[in-house]
Amino acid sequence: MTRTSCGLNGRLMRRFALAAGTMLMSSVALAAHAATLTVALSSSVNTLDPTQAQVVGTDVSVASHLYSSLVARNADSKLVGVLAEKWYPEGDSTWVFDLKAGLTFANGEPLDASVVKWNIDRIRNPETKSRNRAWFDPVSDVEVVGPMQIKIHTKGAYPTLPDQLSMIFFLSPKWMESHNPANEVYGTGEFKLKEFVAGDRLVLVRNEVYKGPASPFDSVVFKVVPEPAARVAAISTGEADLAFDIPLEEVERLKGGGKTNAGWVPSSRSMVVRMNTAKPPFSDNVKLRQAVNYAIDKQAIVDGLLGGLGAVSNCQIMTPAYFGYNADLKPYPYDPAKAKQLIAESGLASGTQIELQVPMGRYFMASEISQVVAAQLQEVGLNAVIREYDFSSWVQPYSRGEMGPMSLMGQAWPTLDADGQLGLYASQNPTAYFKNADYDAALKAGRATNDPKERLVHYKQATETMCREAPVIFLFAQPFTYATSARIEWKARGDDWVRASDVVLK
Repeated sequence: MTRTSCGLNGRLMRRFALAAGTMLMSSVALAAHAATLTVALSSSVNTLDPTQAQVVGTDVSVASHLYSSLVARNADSKLVGVLAEKWYPEGDSTWVFDLKAGLTFANGEPLDASVVKWNIDRIRNPETKSRNRAWFDPVSDVEVVGPMQIKIHTKGAYPTLPDQLSMIFFLSPKWMESHNPANEVYGTGEFKLKEFVAGDRLVLVRNEVYKGPASPFDSVVFKVVPEPAARVAAISTGEADLAFDIPLEEVERLKGGGKTNAGWVPSSRSMVVRMNTAKPPFSDNVKLRQAVNYAIDKQAIVDGLLGGLGAVSNCQIMTPAYFGYNADLKPYPYDPAKAKQLIAESGLASGTQIELQVPMGRYFMASEISQVVAAQLQEVGLNAVIREYDFSSWVQPYSRGEMGPMSLMGQAWPTLDADGQLGLYASQNPTAYFKNADYDAALKAGRATNDPKERLVHYKQATETMCREAPVIFLFAQPFTYATSARIEWKARGDDWVRASDVVLK
């Protein structure tokens, strides 16, 4: 097993952080007075453009502070109105949204139905090259009924459209004529951007045009702290109020320290090793893809690395929290002999080197998990090569369809619906790395009806197809660990959303 690293200085950086985690945080002055919330993120914010934002724990969460959406999913997993006063279906192929009156951008431009239409049409336009365009493939037209009412017409039933719109934020058409949202911000959210240092921090201050419910903070600092030891140090010293992906051995210590709190909750994120089925050696080779699933002892990873937290994935990328979860599926058992047999039948040349990409700073215990996976692949005769990348260096080529043969990653969808989570593997998705006609047909059928029972039938077919075709190594549901300072209370949520509005100042 060969090991290299890209973008992080590998083990040296981690050892430095373990020895001197406090230094990493204290090198930057983080405001921690009563009116400022400081959040230590484990990975960088990749884009300020809400049109391109897909990573909920960073990009989308930051966008939710700066811009407004029609609806939002609150800490109790319920949809609540933001720009929308109410919403309801009209027949099987239309959704109606009534907007709140009196909302404007700082230049006085009203945020009305015409602005909502302009934004959705912009995402649907292929020239925009929005990563989120696929979400609106079922939309046929956006109709402005009046200044405060819009109708979104769809090609058939689209039962999850309101949920999906919780991740869509609205830009000013006039402002966009002369500005670039990739590096500038102009929204109607609770906060506005004061400072952005890529890879280091974002500083937000209160937005004077915001008219919604207010959090108790005048400013929010998102600080990028990739090293777990440094995040622990930041919480321990009071330099951060909220941090995530805390090592398990630190959770109990921080929880019992009196000056901090910590814990874990089940998350909606499934950890997988994704395979690029568009290229050799995994293209047109289902036996090889099944073989690597038999090669990995998932329960040993959960017990040995996660302390028994989390649950082995039942041959699907959804947890029981999702609508469409298939309770009838069972995990691939750990069977090295079966793996060797399938590898022999797959025709893979002996000694073929297979790269395993590992994005660091984003997924819980990514380095440790990848080492176990690579070692167990080695045991069945596969030459796995681990290459570590910082997350921002990995995600851009991944988004362009340039992922390597395998990559460790976690996947979740904030709507908690199969339509979104399984849609990550629909062939029209630019980052699907998987193409299967039966799978696509099942997803399309599940989206084409509003009947929950019918939808479950189709998603059962889709999950069975994915299990059989094995475009990923199905690993486990990731536990979500966190820590907070003593001056705040935060209701832990396992869906990756990070919002100041969910935090209570003691």
